[in-house]
Amino acid sequence: MLNLILFGPPGAGKGTQSEKLIATYNLKHISTGDLLRAERQAGTELGNQANEYIAKGELVPDAVVIGMVRNYMQSHAEAAGFIFDGFPRTIPQAEALDQMLNEFNTSISMVLGLEVNEDELVKRLLLRGQTSGRVDDQSEETIRNRFHEYLNKTLPIQGYYSDQNKYHGINGLGEIGEINSELCKWIDSVN
Repeated sequence: MLNLILFGPPGAGKGTQSEKLIATYNLKHISTGDLLRAERQAGTELGNQANEYIAKGELVPDAVVIGMVRNYMQSHAEAAGFIFDGFPRTIPQAEALDQMLNEFNTSISMVLGLEVNEDELVKRLLLRGQTSGRVDDQSEETIRNRFHEYLNKTLPIQGYYSDQNKYHGINGLGEIGEINSELCKWIDSVN
């Protein structure tokens, strides 16, 4: 089973690259952002809880996110593999994901990190906010807060997976196709 984590700050291109990798490698996509947005749109209790954190640019608590991911994986047990987009975001989530995957008799194959600087991310997200209607992409202050949350809480995951020889950094600036080719080279090296 091929299990990939696509890693990087908000606006690095994880969603765009995930779509391409899913098509190439026939993976199931786990985007906690998409799962949370679906819950919010449906007006579920989980969605309402998540709204409070997302509106401030903060991370949704681990227990909520981990439960959603487990449910998604169990409902797609037949999958050839998964691509995790925006999850895990903390070391405790990474440890919980490793435990969950162990229960499914699999593990993370590779972590691919899209590396993009803060000013470029702000530009990308403000532009996305104009076209997507996403409230969390329409305020520079909220975007910068999300980036600093990423630096403080999520970036340490890079070290967690580097210690396992699973992390590979990729330059997230450039043409979408070129970035995708670089990602595929790494995946093909272990697949």
